[in-house]
Amino acid sequence: MPGGGAVRAIRQRIKSVQNTAKVTKAMELVASSKMRRAQQRAFGARPYASQMRAVLAQLSGYAQGAEDAHPLLASRPVKHFAFIHITADRGLAGGLNANMNRAGATLALEHQPHVERVSVITVGRKGRDFFRRSGFPRLAEFTALGDYPGFEAVRPIARLVIDDFTSGAVDQVFIGYQQFVNTAVQRPTVRQLLPVSSPGGDEDAGATEFIFEPSPEGLLATLLPRYVEMQIFEALLEASASEQSARMVAMRAATDAANAMVQDLTLTYNKARQEMITGELLDIVGGKAALEQGS
Repeated sequence: MPGGGAVRAIRQRIKSVQNTAKVTKAMELVASSKMRRAQQRAFGARPYASQMRAVLAQLSGYAQGAEDAHPLLASRPVKHFAFIHITADRGLAGGLNANMNRAGATLALEHQPHVERVSVITVGRKGRDFFRRSGFPRLAEFTALGDYPGFEAVRPIARLVIDDFTSGAVDQVFIGYQQFVNTAVQRPTVRQLLPVSSPGGDEDAGATEFIFEPSPEGLLATLLPRYVEMQIFEALLEASASEQSARMVAMRAATDAANAMVQDLTLTYNKARQEMITGELLDIVGGKAALEQGS
């Protein structure tokens, strides 16, 4: 039979879980509010980034193979492989960061046997901490970009990879991020950033002749750096929308679990309290019977 101390302990645990449920509910509402804005920014960037990829595919088809082709189009044997690894600064987002770190580690391990060096540019504390422990060399780290990163936050990252690629310090650059699919699904995505290559499969693209003013090479000189910046910016927006969505779902699940735990604890508390009251009544009845027998 549980005593008064056990009943008080259950009551205190119920209060503690209720307080936790209030915190997770508040975090769910905050994440929900941030998620809407982050999703709008991600959806707004997709058409521009997609159209820029299409334009670059057309232009690079004219310029590739030329003697004066842009340096960002140059393919060479890969000795130094680098990739931009985008994660969140904070946790409490379910398996979002763990899944992205797993995808980044897989990419690094796949390339490691075939190149002389694999380096990482981490964006976000969770990825930074993961690769600090893994032992891979890091070219740079960027943190605290905020819930709604602006285009200015992209320029240092883009400038770093462009300078390293054009100087020959890096031969190939990939970028990894969480692509926002819907509120419940975020997909780890990895794509090649440098050298810029035109996507295959469009056989009709080369059949149409266009007149460019200025030349395709002149346009590429202006558009390619902007293209690299835009691809990184799109990845940051997708990662931000994924983070807020995953956090909202995780906090909702935590709130539901806490409420279910409160119900179970309340049932246990009521049973324990009833047993304690029943025991006290039995003691009273037994004492009264003993007194009556003694008289």
